[in-house]
Amino acid sequence: MSPDSSTTPAPPEQIRAVPVRHPGRWIAAAVIAVLAAMFVHMLVTNPVFQWDFMVDNMFSDAVLRGARTTLIMTVLAMVIGVLLGILLAVMRLSANPIVSGAAWVYIWFFRAIPRIVLLFFVANLGALYARYEFGFPFDQQLMDLFGFEADWRLFGFDGNEIFVGFTAGLIGLALSEGAYMAEIVRAGIQSVDPGQAEAAHALGMSRGKTMRRIVLPQAMRVIIPPTGNETIAMLKDTALLIAVPVTTELNFQLRAIGSRTFQVIPMAVASILWYLALASLLMVGQYFLERRFSRGFGNRETRQQRAARRARDVGSTH
Repeated sequence: MSPDSSTTPAPPEQIRAVPVRHPGRWIAAAVIAVLAAMFVHMLVTNPVFQWDFMVDNMFSDAVLRGARTTLIMTVLAMVIGVLLGILLAVMRLSANPIVSGAAWVYIWFFRAIPRIVLLFFVANLGALYARYEFGFPFDQQLMDLFGFEADWRLFGFDGNEIFVGFTAGLIGLALSEGAYMAEIVRAGIQSVDPGQAEAAHALGMSRGKTMRRIVLPQAMRVIIPPTGNETIAMLKDTALLIAVPVTTELNFQLRAIGSRTFQVIPMAVASILWYLALASLLMVGQYFLERRFSRGFGNRETRQQRAARRARDVGSTH
């Protein structure tokens, strides 16, 4: 067939794309907008909220001291809980059945007890023994029975002075948090390839050094997100210190103002705003920690990689 007799194919017809309609989205958006407007109108017009009174009292000296106590309690309880959790997780993964069983019993017990019940029990430990003595032997009557006149007690403390207030609340929250952190740390350790620990042992590294330098740094990627959630939960659980009680705590101070002035609702709203602000700060810190320990994992592009990709795209168009 000659080139002149060849037929030129007709150009394809232009595709007329019709966008998909989503009326349900507009209906849902309209309903949400109406509900949000009703909620804002209720907040502004309802005189029960007493916004001026709330603002004047939610930043008083007593409330600021309560916020400081809440933050200090949260930080100390989490630090002790994390350290205790690491120890319990290592014990739980031990090949020794006695060590592993002891850690399991601790985790089982403190995860099963509600924190408010545990705080109430710790606050009353002073009634169990008026004084706690440490030494050899522990019982002075036993020493008298064998004719020992020397006092071999090393140290002691008054239970009614220790298991009260801030110290009792810290002990209860830290003991409870240690059980939860133990499971979090154990999951993080088990997420690391065991072949890396075996290679470290083959190079002569001890178990402790392998855990500190090889396993835990990699496990942090898995440990940080739930630990951040536990920190936020600990911040909220400081409100349970009313069972001790800790009178310098944030929620206690706000409730005291509301009870004294008969303005319960404004102080309840102030408490909500305070916890929202403090929890938001912790969430921001959690975000940056997660981003730092997630470097090198996954397919997420870094800023330099995005810049290089954009430069290649621009160069390919010229």
